[in-house]
Amino acid sequence: MCVVDVIEGNEIRRVLVTGGAGYIGSVLSAMLLDQGYKVSVLDRFFFGPTLKHLEGRGDLRLIKGDIRTFPPELLEGVDAVIDLAALSNDPAGELEPEKTISINYRGRARVASLAKEKGVKRYILASSCSIYGFQDGVVDETSSVNPLTTYAEANYQAEQSVVPQGSENFIVTGVRQATVYGPSTRMRFDLAINGMTLGLFKTGKIPILRNGTQWRPMVHVQDTCRAFLRILECEAQLVNGEIFNVGSDDQNFQILPLAQRLAKGTDRPFEFEWYGEPDHRSYQVSFRKIHDRLGYSTQFTPEDAAHDIYTSLENGSLVDDPTTRTVDWYQQLLSWHRVLQDIVLDDTVL
Repeated sequence: MCVVDVIEGNEIRRVLVTGGAGYIGSVLSAMLLDQGYKVSVLDRFFFGPTLKHLEGRGDLRLIKGDIRTFPPELLEGVDAVIDLAALSNDPAGELEPEKTISINYRGRARVASLAKEKGVKRYILASSCSIYGFQDGVVDETSSVNPLTTYAEANYQAEQSVVPQGSENFIVTGVRQATVYGPSTRMRFDLAINGMTLGLFKTGKIPILRNGTQWRPMVHVQDTCRAFLRILECEAQLVNGEIFNVGSDDQNFQILPLAQRLAKGTDRPFEFEWYGEPDHRSYQVSFRKIHDRLGYSTQFTPEDAAHDIYTSLENGSLVDDPTTRTVDWYQQLLSWHRVLQDIVLDDTVL
């Protein structure tokens, strides 16, 4: 069973979170600060000031940079790295596949290698259960993988490059997360539960990707952040060189029954509408390993998230804006960049 690692000389004080201003990272950065860690965030800040709520809450350093190019000196004085930086879903991964491989695979392999060179004690890679692709039956960490998208393939390549780097002095762990849901200051409505709840709020009907029978494992953003924290603090021998699925066995859902649960969580009648082409990804995942080895279990349900998101949309604390759909926002940024390249002269517009 996991206990906090307090071995003399191995105490973790400063944590670098790459992608720490993103959907998961903004929640994780807050959690780390609340636990007394010193936090450095390396991010491109594509989605605005998502960490503004953390001002004054602890020792927080914000660093605008790219995992592919940041100077290695940035890792000096860092005790642990949690590597979240990535183009963050399947549609975004297909927008420019070579950039997805460059960032999600090569960029994170670079972070791990440099961290090892600079004496960082721990490194945790954020991967995804999407690497399982389409599978019959329930898969676990020993199962074969079947990455069907560039995003999934890049995650798998990153695992293959990074996890074997673990050593006595460099503790490395891979984390295959279920599909994440729940509110964040960098909100995403392009995730299944979040998007279905938004659709219910806007139209009274839950949008369901055809045909609704596909299986997906789900995990609340607070719970996946708690898993990163648990791995960060566990004894090295329990996590070094290991890969953990993160989620819970009771949150493997078929999409149509899941939508019914979301309606119940918001206390709204269940009505739905189909959209899109049939989804060929379907997999159920076992989360026994992280539960049995680290004593980890989830605390939140889809109903909790649907209630919180719906209520926050009603009171205006969550807003549906262009930044909440990752691939659409990336496309907008790329479009603006092309326009600005044509009109900027002497580093000015007007």
